[in-house]
Amino acid sequence: MNIVVNEELKAYIDPLTPEEHEALERSILTEGCRDALVLWGDVLVDGHNRYGICQKHGLPFQTVQNMRFKTIEDVHLWMIDQHLGRRSISDFLRGVLALRKKDIVDERRARAMADTAPSDDGAPFDADPPAAGSSADDAPALPPPAPLSSREAIARAARLSSNQVVMIEKIQKQAAPELVAAVKSGVISINTAAAVASLPAEEQVSAANAGKDELKQAAKRVREAKRKPREEAAESAESNTADQPAKADALLLLEQRVAELTAENDALRKQVAELQAQLAS
Repeated sequence: MNIVVNEELKAYIDPLTPEEHEALERSILTEGCRDALVLWGDVLVDGHNRYGICQKHGLPFQTVQNMRFKTIEDVHLWMIDQHLGRRSISDFLRGVLALRKKDIVDERRARAMADTAPSDDGAPFDADPPAAGSSADDAPALPPPAPLSSREAIARAARLSSNQVVMIEKIQKQAAPELVAAVKSGVISINTAAAVASLPAEEQVSAANAGKDELKQAAKRVREAKRKPREEAAESAESNTADQPAKADALLLLEQRVAELTAENDALRKQVAELQAQLAS
């Protein structure tokens, strides 16, 4: 049969590492290709690595059609959910996929609210119906995914903490490609990458090229630079708190002195009034 490998779909999920690909190849050579490749018409959706290994060694494989795909967005969402359900992917990739899912769901909702027709998303094969086997027109559509309207919802989808989601968002927006590569490969943690992403791009690249230890040192410098203003603010607050009793005592003494002067003033006014009355008589 004719299987079409679409490069955009093949690259949609991060590829296996060389070690992971080697382990998969050993498994297929020993046990065969146990899991069927998932197709949308002629287009290969899931199983690119298995397909490549089977082609390389002339091994048989099975295929299955997913007739519920209607658009390329359906394919993307299915691929994301498949990978989010796997335990082997890293926390960083899990967060990236959940954020990617949020973007797709948000775009769909915006189109639905605007009551516009779905677009073809620019995919070369999306405008045409699937080619292989029966038509997908009669198949039920995939149920709409639940909205990911908060960081907490994204975190639940990715099985991460909300704080991890915030850091991954920061890395996606601010990190240089070299820094992203380091966190993807597991050289540094999400926490370290998010801290280094605060630096100018050239400093990120320099630290990434220098290796793991320099990245950790760069993250440490960023945290210390942020910690210093907070500590100074805390010290200032403590100083103000320590001065409160003295200020309160001074205020009390001042209030007492004002009361004494007011009483003396009232007494003098009374004496003046009595003298004026005596003179008038």
